[in-house]
Formats: sequence, structure tokens, C-alpha cells
Amino acid sequence: MSRIVFTFAVAAIATFSIGALAEQTAEPSGWNRFRGPNGQGQSEADSIPIQWTEKDYRWKIQLPGVGHSSPVVLGGRVLITAAREDGSLTLLCVDARQGNILWQKSRSLDLHHLHPYNSYASSTPAVDAERVYWCYAQPKRYVVEALRLDDGQTVWQADLGAFESEHGFGASPIVADGLVITPNEQDGQSSIVALEAQSGRVRWRCPRRTEKTAYATPCLYRPAEGPAQVIVVSWAHGPSGIDLETGKPLWELPVLKYRVVGSPVVVGDIVFCACGVGGVGKQMIAVRPGNPATGAKAEVLYEVPLPVPYVCTPVARGEMLFAWVDKGGVVACLETRTGKILWREKVGGDYFSSPIRAGNRLYNISRDGQMAVLAAEKEFKLLAKFPLGEGTHATPAIADGVMYLRTLGHLMAVGPPKADLPTPPATGPSQSIPQ
Repeated sequence: MSRIVFTFAVAAIATFSIGALAEQTAEPSGWNRFRGPNGQGQSEADSIPIQWTEKDYRWKIQLPGVGHSSPVVLGGRVLITAAREDGSLTLLCVDARQGNILWQKSRSLDLHHLHPYNSYASSTPAVDAERVYWCYAQPKRYVVEALRLDDGQTVWQADLGAFESEHGFGASPIVADGLVITPNEQDGQSSIVALEAQSGRVRWRCPRRTEKTAYATPCLYRPAEGPAQVIVVSWAHGPSGIDLETGKPLWELPVLKYRVVGSPVVVGDIVFCACGVGGVGKQMIAVRPGNPATGAKAEVLYEVPLPVPYVCTPVARGEMLFAWVDKGGVVACLETRTGKILWREKVGGDYFSSPIRAGNRLYNISRDGQMAVLAAEKEFKLLAKFPLGEGTHATPAIADGVMYLRTLGHLMAVGPPKADLPTPPATGPSQSIPQ
């Protein structure tokens, strides 16, 4: 998701097929969606420091408002959204090397009710080599928009109709095989919609049942046989698979008992997903996806014992899954094949951000802005804990050896001073943001 923060969570990881292992371990050139390539939240970068101070940032800029969306990065550009209380929503394109604003586009939203932990800028954009895709919604209109990456000019807009939710909007799109997959699971008429990335034309629309608005960002499962699957999780359907090319529902396991906000993660042939209520994770399961091509039926492999995450999406390293509980910062290391708990320790703090992995380290930021760094190992090690100076609900991004962090009102970059970052093509004079 992007990030609406007040409830829910999910996660993932497990045994590996060759193709899935290659997708997980290959070092990406960018961080193209919420939690990076296929939502894994992983990088093999070994250049991120264990601890830093304000003077160590490569650059730091103030944003034109606040928000909970996470940064995405591609081709030397960082994309992020921010919003003001008057409903003004802005998408910014930032030079990854210097922090200069290359372009920014604003849209005006009608003022409407939000959960106290939500914001008008909770949806994380997605990006490919040509365009950036962002979503924004108000009660009467849910819009998906594509902008040219080089100059921010509108390529197309798609109106998905009304959006009904007691807590507001916060779902995030993904881009896959030339399609923009857009979750639209709300309190009104729900669906998953695939839009053609070049034109915005609807390729397919998969109707969904409704049981409370869901905020999970989809990911992909590519089995050795059969079509690629869009993995989507909601209270009504539980974990489910949709044919990426046609939008045909392939399988579902309606076994979840509470609301979903966190995002599924797929490693090998296991999906982990979770749900909760009242700010507490209540249920987290490991699932084997169904596959009509082989006749395999979807099944629950095991349930993870409490406490489990609600908002924070877990992250993996190999066959270890690290699940970060929102309240109190209890972190568990699980054996993904069996669910066996290797360790469970309390780090402290309350969290809406999801942990990410950089090499053999885990990074996560508490709601009040404390960065915690753990060893991604079979033995618990707290490597560092230090303040960032401002709270956050967002998840960091890593690209080209640099970490990009978004606090409530700022965007900053930390990494090696001489990192060889790509330089985006010139788009005219850089812009500054009014303070």
C-alpha cells in the first residue's frame, strides 16, 4: 500500500523456485513501486550505513505538505507525493543526485473525512522507464493518472468512479507487463482494474466482493507452469490469485477474519498475508497459491502464532522471514518453510513503516522517527537505534546504493558520498519548493 496507516498488515516468504529466487536476489536498478521490485522490500546494497546524523545526508528537502506515501526511484529520479490540509495534492520528481526538484504537479481534492492516521497523500506512485502512475481519490471520483517521467506532462487519466470508505483512500498501483494494476477494494462497488500503461484503456476489470475497504498493494506470482498471477488480499476474498493477462479469478481462500491493509509478499511458492482490528494484528497465514494449470489447489500451510504484524509488512532473507509487530516493536524471525520461530525480541516503539532489508541488515522507522537497525540473521542483534528528527508512516526506498527516506514533511537521501548515481536528462531549470 502505499500507506494508509492505522490498521492491518501482511507479509511473506518461503521456499524458492529458480525463477522466484532470481527475481528476489537480482539487484534492481530502481525501486519502482511500494516496497520496491515486486513488493519484496529487499536490496543487496552493502553501502547503507548502520547509523548516521543530520550532517551525513547527501541532501534533505522540505516537502510542500505532509503525507504517508513512500518514495519510488528510477533512472536518477525520486518520485514522492505530499498534501496540504486544504486538499492540495502534489507529486514531485526529484533529482536523486542533488535533491533538486525537476518538476511537480498538483491536483485539488474535495475535503473529506480521513482516519486520524491517514492523509491525502497516502498512496505510493509506481514508475516505469517512460511514465509515473499515481492515484488519488475523493468520495465522488477515483483517478489513476499517467505523467511523462521526463517532464511531468499528463499522458492519460482514468476515472474509476466513486470511492466509499470510512477511513479514506490509500491504495497503491503497480506496473507489470505493460499494465497498471489498480486495487479498488472499497466499501462501495469493488474491483481490481488493469489499465494499459501506454493509453490508460481498461484491459480488464475483475469484480470483487466487499467486506471493509482493503489497502493491500498487489504483487505477482509467476509459477513455472501457467499464467502469471496478480496476488491480492482482502477480508472478503482472503488471499487470491488473478490471471495477469485476462483478469480471470484463478483461486481464493476466504479465511481471513478481519480487515486487511498490509501487502502480500511472494517468495518461491508461498504467500504470507495478515489482517487485524483495533490497531492489533489478529491473524497471519502462510498459503500455497492455487494453480489451475497444474490442478494444484490453494491451501493454508500454517498460521503464525501471535503477536503478528498489523500494518508492517514483513521482509525476508533467504528462508528467514522477519515480522515486525506494529505496537511495541516486537520482531520475530521465522523459518519460512515451517513457521518455526527462530527468535522473538522487543525492539520498542510503535510502527506504521514496513521493514526493508539492505544486505544483511534490517531497517525500520517508528512513528516518532526512531530508526532501528537489526541484523538479518538467525540470532537477534540490535545494531543501532537513533532519531531522525521527525516521525513517519512511510517505508524507505533503496536504489543505486542510496537509501531515500520520507518523514512526515521531508525527503532525504543517505549513502556513500561518492555513489555513482545516474543523472536524469535535463528538463529545464530545477525548481525549489516554497517553504
